[in-house]
Amino acid sequence: MPVLPPRPLRWLFLDLNSYFASVEQQLQPSLRGRPVIVAPVGADTTVAIAASVEAKRYGISTGTPVWEAKQRCRELVVTPARHERYVEFHHAIVAEIERHIPVTRVCSIDEVACRLLDNENDRAHAEALAVRIKRGIREKVGACLTSSVGIAPNRLLAKLASDLQKPDGLVVFEAADLPHALYRLSLRDISGIGAKMERRLARDGVNDIEQLLARRPRDAGHAWGGTNGDRLWYLLHGVDLAEKATQSRTIGHSHVLSPGKRGYGAVRLTARRLALKAASRLRRKAYRARLLVLHARFEDDKSVWRTSAKLPATQDSFAVLAALDTLLPRLRAQEVVHRSGCRMIGVTLAEIEPVTAEQHSLFAHLPADDPLARETRGLALSRAMDRINERFGRHAVSVGAMHGGRLDRVGTKIAFGRIPDMDEFHE
Repeated sequence: MPVLPPRPLRWLFLDLNSYFASVEQQLQPSLRGRPVIVAPVGADTTVAIAASVEAKRYGISTGTPVWEAKQRCRELVVTPARHERYVEFHHAIVAEIERHIPVTRVCSIDEVACRLLDNENDRAHAEALAVRIKRGIREKVGACLTSSVGIAPNRLLAKLASDLQKPDGLVVFEAADLPHALYRLSLRDISGIGAKMERRLARDGVNDIEQLLARRPRDAGHAWGGTNGDRLWYLLHGVDLAEKATQSRTIGHSHVLSPGKRGYGAVRLTARRLALKAASRLRRKAYRARLLVLHARFEDDKSVWRTSAKLPATQDSFAVLAALDTLLPRLRAQEVVHRSGCRMIGVTLAEIEPVTAEQHSLFAHLPADDPLARETRGLALSRAMDRINERFGRHAVSVGAMHGGRLDRVGTKIAFGRIPDMDEFHE
């Protein structure tokens, strides 16, 4: 086995408990102490996107169908999601944490990671810091907002530690605790190990974490099927490796439709609204896309149907809508095949790349009748709509009809691992 370097405590990872449901309990005192789930729409056909600590005692969790949750708990309260409020509370929580220690990485709407300095990384100091942060959130942001904290030599282990004691926990993994402190976990508890990887490891004789960590790093990499295996071996032994750079590869939105608004007309309008939101985000982040993906779920089928169309490297709303219009007839044909309505619709812009200043300058000098010049005029109009909607509110101006009783409210949602900018609530 290799000789490992010193592995002091380097990371504090904070995970807010039952975050969306806890925010609702903070905002609505009548919900405190009661089993609560947050759902995207007021229909039993959807699923819980969050469950309070009280609801979890009945076996209800994220992803539990609303109808099933109601069967498990007769006193259950179902409340609609308010994503803008969750983002507001998120920013207040981050601000409170930064009164005690800089936030190194916001990992999701309810998770942050903070790197400990040399004068902060002895166990007593780190635990006291965690207690102050947890108390500060409850006192300054909301009494219902409890959190679980993990402290460890690297971020992966700190996250694993935070998962071990919920709600309102504090767990420390020191180098002397490793790797045996991890043996109680299952392979699936490790980020990156899903059902497929678990089967692959089993074929190589690895059925639990102890067996994985008993191997040499190179052998662990072989079982994994690549360099990530030996990297994981070192991380689980407490080595703080430099993190790999990541880049957003897609920008998209999806929406679960209310049961009474699943006809083709409503689905089409919703898809157009989602496409416009995605295009607006694309411009705000200075990207352009080369692929549009339309995906859906139908009432009679749990699988995802998808289709796609190539784009001419654009961030123009009009070009995106034109591509979407070529895909919508395929969606309608699928509704006929399934003989049921569409319960979820999503639009994703993929194969994205940064837009350079040189590209903007080049487009400005094209002849007026050039197709790229026409796209540039469409892009200028798209940006003008962005500014108007930011100033006067969502839907102040749009492309074509977007209002009326057929259309669900398509608000900004919080996806796993991504926190919307406040600007998105104006799109």
